[in-house]
Amino acid sequence: MTPTPTTDEWGIDASWLDALDEEHEVAQATIDRLREVIGRPPADLEERAPIVARPGDALEVEEADVVCEDGEVRHVDGELPADFPLGYHWLQSPEGRRRRLIVSPGRCWLPGGRAWGWAVQLYAARSRDSWGIGDLADLRALRRMAADQGAGFLLINPLHAVPPTAGQEASPYLPATRRFRNPVYLRVSEVPGADGVDLEEDAGRALSDGSLIDRDAVWARKREVLMRIFFAHGGGEAFARWREERGQTLQDWATWAAVAEEHGGDWRTWPEQLRRPESRELADYAQQHGAVVGFHAWLQWALDLQFTAATGDMTVIQDLPIGVAGGGADAWAWQDVLAEGVNVGAPPDAFNSQGQDWGSPPLIPWRLRDADYEPFIQSIRATIAGAGGLRIDHVMGLFRLWWVPSAGPGIDGTAVDGAYVRYPSEDLLNIVALESHRAQALVVGEDLGTVEDGVREAMAEHGMLSYRLLWFEDDDPAQWPAEAMAAITTHDLPTVAGLWTGEDVEEQREYGTGSDEELERGRTSLLAQLPGLAEGASVEEAVARAHERLAGAPSTLLSATLDDALGELRRPNMPGTADRPNWSLPLPVLVEDLAGHPLLQQVAATLAEGVRAAG
Repeated sequence: MTPTPTTDEWGIDASWLDALDEEHEVAQATIDRLREVIGRPPADLEERAPIVARPGDALEVEEADVVCEDGEVRHVDGELPADFPLGYHWLQSPEGRRRRLIVSPGRCWLPGGRAWGWAVQLYAARSRDSWGIGDLADLRALRRMAADQGAGFLLINPLHAVPPTAGQEASPYLPATRRFRNPVYLRVSEVPGADGVDLEEDAGRALSDGSLIDRDAVWARKREVLMRIFFAHGGGEAFARWREERGQTLQDWATWAAVAEEHGGDWRTWPEQLRRPESRELADYAQQHGAVVGFHAWLQWALDLQFTAATGDMTVIQDLPIGVAGGGADAWAWQDVLAEGVNVGAPPDAFNSQGQDWGSPPLIPWRLRDADYEPFIQSIRATIAGAGGLRIDHVMGLFRLWWVPSAGPGIDGTAVDGAYVRYPSEDLLNIVALESHRAQALVVGEDLGTVEDGVREAMAEHGMLSYRLLWFEDDDPAQWPAEAMAAITTHDLPTVAGLWTGEDVEEQREYGTGSDEELERGRTSLLAQLPGLAEGASVEEAVARAHERLAGAPSTLLSATLDDALGELRRPNMPGTADRPNWSLPLPVLVEDLAGHPLLQQVAATLAEGVRAAG
């Protein structure tokens, strides 16, 4: 990482620009604290850190042998041949040094043509057979509905696992891991061996009677029945083979989950001897609790089976959160790579004068390189797997992240006292391109809000689709770029119905997210994106008008939320609220009834026509 004039050798920016291009200096106390947290890399890091290159690139070494993934040994002299194989190799110098060589195509994979699709909060998409929460069988039904309507993709919320304990984390964007899925999404009746156990289905279905999604009740019920199925069936040889193929990574997750059930979901509060993944005491624990460890591994096998069946041959774009919970499994596994006493967040802006603290510890850039980028690679690979698409939340985090240090001398612990820390973006983008190429999966970068110069240009160079929202853009959708996914809103922003009726502003006022003047100004600004509507127009007319505008975008992907297509007044999440039931609002229409909903049919027809007209 080469420091810019305002970036020091630790990668810390001394100042930052807000949305109005006003410059703000970072407090020296913040810089001193972050330097202490980051530390200095070893003197020989540049000689052993991974080299990330493309075929034909000049290398940092003059002469070396490369042990390729397939075992073939190739000799390179100063540069990679143009036909050099892509992948993760090992470069060995004549002096005996060994370092990783990552060879990337440089551009993400992109299918030909354009498509439209549905954005789905899966937990909210309940059916008559759901046990209180939308599950992978419901995803399968949604995929079939979408295919019948001519849709080309689904975009789903993150499905990553949280601690298997009471007090289930509701936010999909604060998982315990970005490498394994959440078993709360299992359709219990379709798990192998379920036919040999009394499932008491009526008790499960009764969990959907409530007006909100009660994850604690859902998980308690599902866990009890799934445990009975596991001990009665065990998965047999198919599970044993799958488990062996997944190796130590799966074993570590299953062990973490087993310890979490006994000692809580934050590894930092566990008994000292269990806090290190490589400890002898932990290995003894896993052996002594082998059945519970096996259960958590088996849940991942069942999830793999159901996810594959749910996605079928349709592109399902999976969502990668910006980080993980500090007490979670990934933070436990990579505790030496993560920063202590720091969270990721966002600086103050027009929407939040105090900034934001997202609760995830950041990866220390030089330690990430020293770990051969393995934490990043595994997270990308696991999230992109098996469905043909990836959405990277807050893609600007591949370039820089706002670090918020905990309270201390001269620092009050709020996001106002943060600073940007730089990351090796070119390496990270090339790794994403390699994983995209291997998975034959398109990649969308969520580049909303304040985006510094050069980010979107770098995304385009690497074949990563941008993100465009009707609520954020001043230009007519017809002027939006082709290399993008176009949408009206996201889970964090008002629905069309909520905006049009004023219900969203009323709810924001109820939860104190802004002054009356700020809220009304924001609503007026967004309503400007719905020109031509009479003051007394219905919700259905407002939704139709918004999607007519969206359909005019030439973007590669057009995405509509099920919430908008059903005229839902409430957004899934309202940032900055602690007592609102965020991430727990079910859709007002059951999955089986969606295809017959008139407004949803109209939205589908509008977007399908938009794709055809531009095709």
